[in-house]
Amino acid sequence: MTLISVDIEGRGRAAFQLDDRNPGLAQALLRVLPISTPAERWQEEIYFSLPFACEDENPSISAQRGDVSYWSPGPAFCIFFGDSQPISAVNHLGSIVEGLDAVARARQGDVITLSVAP
Repeated sequence: MTLISVDIEGRGRAAFQLDDRNPGLAQALLRVLPISTPAERWQEEIYFSLPFACEDENPSISAQRGDVSYWSPGPAFCIFFGDSQPISAVNHLGSIVEGLDAVARARQGDVITLSVAP
């Protein structure tokens, strides 16, 4: 599957691998990349708004450290870097494969850029 780069201004870089848990939503995300936007932070999660809205595909009420997910009520992109759980069901798109520590250092307002890794 596709590798996505997560550049966090002033904090570092991470990457996640898309998987097949929600393939339609993964394709919707790929269509809007690259994207840069300020981060929001909630518990042990970084999230930001997305410029598209989709129905839930295969929602889950739980998350694991490193999960990358789509939250339809936002609509928002979420990265779970700790043990906190989503406030409501999310659709998992993939998992962080490097740089989870950089995600944990991200703060509210840091600009995050997602792009397809070369």
